[in-house]
Amino acid sequence: MSPPIAPVGWSRWLVPPAALSIHLSIGQAYAWSVFKPPLEEALGLSGTQSALPFQLGIVMLGLSAAFGGTLVERRGPRWAMTVALVCFSSGFLLSALGAATQQFWLIVLGYGFVGGIGLGIGYISPVSTLIKWFPDRPGMATGIAIMGFGGGALIASPWSAQMLESFGSDSRGIALAFLVHGLSYAVFMLLGVLLVRVPRPRTEEQRADGAPASAAGPQVSARQALRTPQFWLLWVVLCMNVTAGIGILEKAAPMITDFFADTSTPVSVTAAAGFVALLSAANMAGRIGWSSTSDLIGRKNIYRVYLGAGTLMYALIALVGDSSKPLFVLCALVILSFYGGGFATIPAYLKDLFGTYQVGAIHGRLLTAWSTAGVLGPLIVNWIADRQEEAGKDGADLYGTSLLIMMALLVVGFVANELVRPVHPSHHLAAVTAQKGAPDVRQQHSESA
Repeated sequence: MSPPIAPVGWSRWLVPPAALSIHLSIGQAYAWSVFKPPLEEALGLSGTQSALPFQLGIVMLGLSAAFGGTLVERRGPRWAMTVALVCFSSGFLLSALGAATQQFWLIVLGYGFVGGIGLGIGYISPVSTLIKWFPDRPGMATGIAIMGFGGGALIASPWSAQMLESFGSDSRGIALAFLVHGLSYAVFMLLGVLLVRVPRPRTEEQRADGAPASAAGPQVSARQALRTPQFWLLWVVLCMNVTAGIGILEKAAPMITDFFADTSTPVSVTAAAGFVALLSAANMAGRIGWSSTSDLIGRKNIYRVYLGAGTLMYALIALVGDSSKPLFVLCALVILSFYGGGFATIPAYLKDLFGTYQVGAIHGRLLTAWSTAGVLGPLIVNWIADRQEEAGKDGADLYGTSLLIMMALLVVGFVANELVRPVHPSHHLAAVTAQKGAPDVRQQHSESA
């Protein structure tokens, strides 16, 4: 399936909607919690068991993005979006079969393994294409698409809840809900597959939008990028930023309840759910807002904000968070906006350092930091809270040590960001090709694993 080349006069503003159709769909992953209670009741599962499909899905997201990144670059966005459509929708269909037959392993296989591959390939599929279309505003372009992943749950959560109410929350009702999800997302993602285009080669391109040449600046292959300190410094930066954000996101409702349990203004279950919704909105807004800001002030400076101001927000929560509910909520919203902004800004940061040549493949490899943080953040917060509870502590005291650890991790990320420098010219594509005595760029492409 060859990449579809845009005809003369094609508007580059048609590409972000194509990317959004994919990211809004796969963003359903953040709404998995809607299915947890019905599955636990219908199939007799524990809370840990009902989380398995989501956990495996996030692991497969990182792995498929890392190992499939180069293939995505080689085959193009239409091929990648098609693979994402087939895997993500098939995952729901397999899950529907598993729910109907009360075989939970089929739900884990479908939603977690097969659907997780769709998550990873779908997440990185539009990134390099958007950067090539918007080399003048890469932060804004990737922010628009990745905003969809953060906001997908805002659509999926009420939609899924309504289906379960209509179909019933037994195994048959869950199966029907999974079936409708699979078919509906297939149609919606197909719109992106049909709409996406890649830019015409610069020698043919006569666009009126005035965007500069996307190939300007350094060009580094995915294989060569792994040999640079810049890649691993950004891996640390992303991992630390995501760990700090996901630590609050995963524990949001019980955390705010615990913080104010012994005060004159305790938080109700309904208010805690509203707090989670606010965090999702901040996550989504940060993806477009902060990434667009990075086009103005630079990628390194915006990560200084994420990591430096994030440390300050955690310090405020640790010191006075339990004495002021508005302050606690504000700090948490800022942290979650940095969490979302970090995801949306990292592709543009990679483009600045490594160029557009294989930025999608490089981005895929970097997302292993997300997989690591997805385990590390919840583990820190939950394990320490459990130990503190066993020691007889309660309320905000359950989280004091966790907050200090998050602050330390953000400081580590801040230092790593400060160490980032431009990639040495010896890693650039032209230099590596010359050293190998192979002037044909396609050879370098095929050697990039």
